[in-house]
Amino acid sequence: MNLLEYDGKYVCIIDTHGNVFSGRARYGGQDFLECEWGLDEDGLFIEDAIICNSQIKKIEVIIPHGTVELETENLLLRKYRLDDAEELYACFGSNPKMYQYSGWNPYATLTMAKETVKRIINSYDDYHSYSWIMDENGDGVIVGIIGAYDYQNNQIEVGFSVNPNRQGRGYATEALKKVLEYLTENEGIQCVTAWCAKENDSSRKVLEKAGMKLVKNEKDGITIDNQVYDKLIYEYQITKE
Repeated sequence: MNLLEYDGKYVCIIDTHGNVFSGRARYGGQDFLECEWGLDEDGLFIEDAIICNSQIKKIEVIIPHGTVELETENLLLRKYRLDDAEELYACFGSNPKMYQYSGWNPYATLTMAKETVKRIINSYDDYHSYSWIMDENGDGVIVGIIGAYDYQNNQIEVGFSVNPNRQGRGYATEALKKVLEYLTENEGIQCVTAWCAKENDSSRKVLEKAGMKLVKNEKDGITIDNQVYDKLIYEYQITKE
């Protein structure tokens, strides 16, 4: 079976033992698998599983839904894992600047970070709940987080945060462009919204660079720790032909 043709595609595999694997496939050549795993044939990786060529009983390309693995030039957008909690607390929870304009900090303590990660993982059964880790080059370095939530009437809201150590490299724009494309083109969601404080120049620039349009300015729409900000509301819509 020519497995190379499935590299990068979303597939469903049934192996010879009746086990089912579904997700984005990554091809592993025979030389690589022999060197790294001592195997004498090629195969496909789906998340942490390796399915060798001889083990595949049936394989088909599928249309994915929900939080699926997405790839950009510099990022792997992947699902949360339980062992992400400590790094999320260190990157976001303990840095007041990360929630200066949102007032929302689900990673404020390590305990909260662990609870948040568990809740997000449990939400993956809902195909209209989307939460990704921005992983730099798929090497396990957390660049940031991005997600979409509150789906209703074919509309959803998107939000993101970037690790301060990785800001200024265009990662947020890169991730947001990919997520907007996936939500509208693959998931068929008509309108994606986002908001930010008017004073939050970095987030505003990301939204605009990703193609979102400013549609409303709510005067004094955000109050955080007795500080009042104007609330800018953005939209990204697909045009029905």
